Amino acid sequence: MATQTIKISLIGNPNTGKTSVFNQLTGLNQQVGNYPGITVERKQGSAKLGTGIKGTIIDLPGTYSLNASSMDENVVIELLLNRNDKDFPDVAVVVTDVENLKRNLLLFTQIKDLEIPAILVINMADRMERKGISLDIPYLEEQLKTKIALVSSRKGTGIDDLKELIVNYKDLTTEPCLNASSIDPDYFGKLRKAFPNQLLYKLWLVITQDVNFGQLERNEIEKSSFTKSKTELKRLQQKETIKRYQFINDVLKFGLVVDATIAKDLRARLDRVLTHKVFGYVIFFSILMLIFQSIFAWSSVPMDLIDEGFTWLSSYASKNLPAGKLTELIAEGIIPGIGGVVIFIPQIAFLFLFISILEESGYMSRVVFLMDRIMKRFGLSGKSVVPLISGTACAIPAIMAARNIENWRERLITILVTPFTTCSARLPVYAILIALVIPNRMVFGFFNLQGLTLMLLYMLGFASAIVSAIILNKVLKTRYKSFFVAEMPNYKLPLAKNVALTVIEKTKAFVYGAGKIILALSIIIWFLGSHGPGDEFENAEQIITTQIGTTKIDPDKLDDKIAAYQLEHSYIGIMGKSIEPAIKPLGYDWKIGIAIVSSFAAREVFVGTLATIYNIGSGSDDEATIKERMKAETDPETGKKVFNFASGLSLLLFYAFAMQCMSTLAVTKKETNSWKWPMIQLFGMSTFAYIVSLIAYQLLK
Repeated sequence: MATQTIKISLIGNPNTGKTSVFNQLTGLNQQVGNYPGITVERKQGSAKLGTGIKGTIIDLPGTYSLNASSMDENVVIELLLNRNDKDFPDVAVVVTDVENLKRNLLLFTQIKDLEIPAILVINMADRMERKGISLDIPYLEEQLKTKIALVSSRKGTGIDDLKELIVNYKDLTTEPCLNASSIDPDYFGKLRKAFPNQLLYKLWLVITQDVNFGQLERNEIEKSSFTKSKTELKRLQQKETIKRYQFINDVLKFGLVVDATIAKDLRARLDRVLTHKVFGYVIFFSILMLIFQSIFAWSSVPMDLIDEGFTWLSSYASKNLPAGKLTELIAEGIIPGIGGVVIFIPQIAFLFLFISILEESGYMSRVVFLMDRIMKRFGLSGKSVVPLISGTACAIPAIMAARNIENWRERLITILVTPFTTCSARLPVYAILIALVIPNRMVFGFFNLQGLTLMLLYMLGFASAIVSAIILNKVLKTRYKSFFVAEMPNYKLPLAKNVALTVIEKTKAFVYGAGKIILALSIIIWFLGSHGPGDEFENAEQIITTQIGTTKIDPDKLDDKIAAYQLEHSYIGIMGKSIEPAIKPLGYDWKIGIAIVSSFAAREVFVGTLATIYNIGSGSDDEATIKERMKAETDPETGKKVFNFASGLSLLLFYAFAMQCMSTLAVTKKETNSWKWPMIQLFGMSTFAYIVSLIAYQLLK
């Protein structure tokens, strides 16, 4: 039997629980990517709706209305206006929040004007009794000319009813809720006559919005004799919004009743504490301290197991697979390289677990509000807080989040300083270096010194972004200041399913994104480390044996000397030695230099590169983990540990400040439409990182 596929667009304001509804419908049958040609994230999933019926669901970016003010909102409009788009929906599912129905319905009435079959989802139904809310669903359906699904994404109720409504979407009326053209009958009448084959509201959006509309060309309308000035169009947009809210108010006057005596004021009491000008910051930094302590304390056991597991796997492959280059590639290149990233899955997962809980609970919006007070003092837009906070996950979507900043200079400053914020890709580097050079002991009786160091590195990154913003603000002479407007969502207990899906999706993205690069680099580094020019590489055994002469030496130590000599005279050894003079003053040897250069592809590659290099030169010690090898590494000239406190701190500072991410440079170029600014980022941050690391090492060595 043929399967029927229904295309569904999930639309709604931010903080209405749209993602929760998406997760309830799709479960794990979802994927994250970008919209074709632009760097706006899109979520797509599939859901089984009935026998032989499948739904393909696109979770569109959150938008307050079809009056676009950002690229995310443009995505929504462009899809809904282009019936030739392969993703154009058979049905639009508009998600609203029962506590903010009035505001949410503005978007719904606009979508109805586009004559797309639309279902209204009223979410968070489990809060109705507690908030003293009652709804007259039949009345609302009649007035809004739609079918309503009353759901609780938290408890999973109403989802089956929603699926049934989607299956029967052809029964939905496409009649608009109200006649918006009555705001100027003469103007809209002429518009209808001039373009009789086009939908009237679509024409209105073409005129008022700066988005793409497929075959309908803007200049066709602009050539007409009744175009209006921007001021007149803005006034008409305001009249349209007022008319829609008048209609919504009239509908909700009878369709929604709120018992004020039942509604509680818990949110206001919590906000007074969590956004307090003193206690708010104390609570926030206490939560940060707990997070970073937990990242080290909880992840240590699974990390050790993964490290030992990959070491065993590499040793097993080396001993049991047929001898040859392929086995060497697998045992010395691929397995250690991948193991160098997989080991950090527990820490990455815990980081995203905490971030997801903070976002799901509604607390992250309060953090943004708190930080806005600081941002204003340093010449940044209040909206710059969102990219800087988002940068703790990844700088790429964080830089894209700066699109909501209206002033170009403030937006540019935000884009340039966001990479200073410590992202998840730095976490593997920080974790391995902190474990090597910072003692694992308690201070003040409560705090683990390693966790405290990690928190200080995060704070250092944020402080660097602020200081850089002050300097850039002076250089670029920003005068205009934008205002920060953000919605404070209701507090709610995080949904375990949402948190789990976020952790799984983000961790997968980290592993797959880094894994592809690391696998390729591991193969390249293995080849360069296992081959070399001239006789010194080929005759390493003979040269070392001649050097030793009649001196008695343990066979294992002899193997180590031969392996080390061969690695030093391999292609990668020659490359490393050529850059060693430039990095030696920072306390780094040529192996670290190779890892730094290769980690420009992605910061987390640093550990995978060292894992591959040390495995190639391991000689007889094939049972040692990557951490043990790094800890045992010594300078052949001085005999001192390569990873000591001075060099370790120098490396931590280098990665805190350096622009070691070509993907971030690429997105900066895309967002600024120029190579000038990413080059300033690259050379400015890297030069600063070099100087700071040089000073730190020279003072501490």
